[in-house]
Amino acid sequence: MNNLLVVENVTKQFGDFTALNNVSISVPKNSIFGLLGPNGAGKTTLIRIINQITMPDSGKVLFDGKPLKPEDVHTIGYLPEERGLYKNMKVGEQAIYLAMLKGMSKKDAKENLKYWFDKFDIASWWNKKISELSKGQAQKIQFVITVMHKPKLLIFDEVFSGLDPINANLIRDEILELRKNGTTIIFSTHRMESVEELCDHIALLDHSNKILEGNLNDIKKEFKTNTFEVGLNSDNNDALEKEISERFSISKASYKSLENDLKLNIKLGVNNTSSDLIQYLSSKAQVNHFVEIIPNASDIFIQAVKNNSNEG
Repeated sequence: MNNLLVVENVTKQFGDFTALNNVSISVPKNSIFGLLGPNGAGKTTLIRIINQITMPDSGKVLFDGKPLKPEDVHTIGYLPEERGLYKNMKVGEQAIYLAMLKGMSKKDAKENLKYWFDKFDIASWWNKKISELSKGQAQKIQFVITVMHKPKLLIFDEVFSGLDPINANLIRDEILELRKNGTTIIFSTHRMESVEELCDHIALLDHSNKILEGNLNDIKKEFKTNTFEVGLNSDNNDALEKEISERFSISKASYKSLENDLKLNIKLGVNNTSSDLIQYLSSKAQVNHFVEIIPNASDIFIQAVKNNSNEG
């Protein structure tokens, strides 16, 4: 069994509005899985179904090879975008209470919380109220509460919201460490640089439908456009650019002022190869730079949603 979570043909409606339309995803064990999509795509509804906050109208969810059941809440950790801490309750008291709701004993909760509070150097916050903490400090508390019962599956929705760069790096490192130690993570965010940095697999929802899913590196290969970034130097860059543009499709051109290098993005047709291109360029100028352009997560997100809108 390679997948910890499998969502099969899930549909959810609220009145006349379809929030999820026959959506299926598979989350591999020990992966960081990016659940992506524009606002209103259906991500939050799917997360709520996985957490059994709401139920699907049709379809099913399998957790570790078996139908999802109420007791599985004890092996799932969820950090929602809308934080749910009690502002006038003391941090330590609240953390123990929430740990016990996840099935931990009071003794185990205290031991685990001590580990995390020491690790994050926040032991002095134990008797403070959430209302006395900054948004970023409260976020760190929420993170600890989410992970302290050592769940098999963690779901983070905009986990870096409110964090300064230092604490964002701290949480990022902990997420990677959790994955390293065997935890499976669903990561929902609009920050594509975080997707690029953290995610192994992704699924992209748009207008209640899944439009893309797979290993991120494989998807990048699928979205390649056979375009190469090249840096050239010749005695006459204007003439060289004109000559190249008559033979290939140039999507971008610029000059580097100090070295007067001509930088071009050249898209090849179906009958051309990278070897053809570099051989041709080498015969015309000095080639200083030659690399294939691989789309990043942001490029893929934008292009896939655009394609879906055009198809619709």
